[in-house]
Amino acid sequence: MSVEKASGTPARRTNLRPLLRLLPYLSAYRGRVVMALVALLVASLATLVIPIAARRVVDHGFNDQDATVVNYYFGGMFLVVALLALGSSVRFYYVMWLGERVVADVRDALFRHLLTLTPSFYESQKTGDVVSRLTADTTLIKSAFSSTASIALRNAVMLLGALALMIYTSPGMSGLAALAIPAVVLPLVLYGRRVRVLSRAAQDTLAASAAFAQERLAGITAVQANTQEPQTMAAFARSTIEAFTAAQSRTFSRAVLTFAIFAIAFGSIVGLLWFGAHQVIAKTMTGGTLVQFLIYAILAASSLGQLSEVWGELQQAAGAAERISELLDEQPAITSPAMPMALPQPLRGEIAFDDVSFAYPAAPGTQVLKDISFAAKPGEVIAIVGPSGAGKTTLYALLQRFQTPSAGRVTLDGIDIAGFKLEDLRGAMASVPQDPVIFSGTIAENIRLGRPGATDAEVAAAAKAARVAEFVEKLPQKYEALLGERGVTLSGGQRQRLAIARAILRGSPVLLLDEATSALDAESEALIQEALENISKGRTTLVIAHRLATVRGANRILVLDQGRIAAQGTHAQLLKKSPLYARLAKLQFSV
Repeated sequence: MSVEKASGTPARRTNLRPLLRLLPYLSAYRGRVVMALVALLVASLATLVIPIAARRVVDHGFNDQDATVVNYYFGGMFLVVALLALGSSVRFYYVMWLGERVVADVRDALFRHLLTLTPSFYESQKTGDVVSRLTADTTLIKSAFSSTASIALRNAVMLLGALALMIYTSPGMSGLAALAIPAVVLPLVLYGRRVRVLSRAAQDTLAASAAFAQERLAGITAVQANTQEPQTMAAFARSTIEAFTAAQSRTFSRAVLTFAIFAIAFGSIVGLLWFGAHQVIAKTMTGGTLVQFLIYAILAASSLGQLSEVWGELQQAAGAAERISELLDEQPAITSPAMPMALPQPLRGEIAFDDVSFAYPAAPGTQVLKDISFAAKPGEVIAIVGPSGAGKTTLYALLQRFQTPSAGRVTLDGIDIAGFKLEDLRGAMASVPQDPVIFSGTIAENIRLGRPGATDAEVAAAAKAARVAEFVEKLPQKYEALLGERGVTLSGGQRQRLAIARAILRGSPVLLLDEATSALDAESEALIQEALENISKGRTTLVIAHRLATVRGANRILVLDQGRIAAQGTHAQLLKKSPLYARLAKLQFSV
């Protein structure tokens, strides 16, 4: 067993362009950016002034006559140091604030975008990989907009300033120093490409490891029930080693790059110092000038060395930004129309399928539904039965516009549902899935998911109608009792009752039930069935059922077989005219 890569495509060459896409998040705080840049400039200029004072001190010497001059220069240096400290602290505050703010905005924008993507997107993606991009990758870009960016800008300013003052101090020695620049820049550009590729590979393997862990932990019961702990541990260990190996390769490449930059840069300084020493001996340069030039050369070399380090970090952040951009570029398969129609008021809840056919985009040649036509009048209860794979759940997906028909149309009160805003359409429906999703939080919060603005009294009334109150009242914290992730502290029947309470609280004119009582015992099923019948009154209700006993009283039953409506009618009618329904009924109860 091995862990799949989070990305199905090989690592691509990247550059810093993905980071540029995130600049709009930074531009929203222009004032703070300006303050950070001003503080950075003040700190850099203060640093560049210090070598001038050093030159004066060396050239004037340390005799009694020059004590006043020395005091003058050192007094000025104290002022420069104060400016340096103030500028550095202000710069640190603003750049760190910007980094935290930008990453918070990016996370918020990315999460809001993820919520717009249709369920089909998540069917082809590992949730762990998506979460990794939302958390780990956004953390990486935080450094790009805070400490890394600050260090890069500061050293860029220092490098340019130091080079300019080197030329001013000694044009001849500056010319010699310029010979080393191509030797420094060349490995930075060429070897930087390898660092970019390895950074992307390291992030992909880490995301794959996280996705594997999240998937297995979410299904811990299945892992332990099948005694797969050793195999799972081994698989995760392999994925961890893969992530470590990729990170190790990236780190080694960055170390080699750093070695080359520092060796060339500081080796050049030693050569310049040797050359300058001979000029001092020859009386063509003063000792103070050599010291000043040497300090500027050290500042330039140090800045260049640090730029090589942060270049690797920026490449890593660019890889993260690229992965985030891929998600932001992902477009929802289904969107609201540009000019949506308003829902009819009052909404009657009449549903109609008009010659609807459907095939999944991944398999356009295989039709899941074929020429489906039926209508559900307001207040009717329509049951949908048939063998597994007949297309029952797909009808619900089309009705809620999680999928779009390949042909035909679905209407609500006579209007094509494609013309409505998605939020309005789905807001007109309440659904109870066969496997309800329960979120970590309180019982009240999970019920209130059906209608967030509901009062405590309305939540309690819905809970009572759904028979949730029967087990909630026995808990010490009642409706404020916390549920574990995915409702692990609840039984299957209790989770279904919570989902039913949501639907009751929602109070929408259309009710969709997908085997809503499948996890209940016989006594609870009878009670909940009665509650569902009560809330179905006055609402258009579609019921997917595997147990025919729960839909015998439906106004009409549709029998689906291989994507088509094989028969429709009442329970009594179908027993006579539908061999498939009669066979299903015979398997479940005596007819």
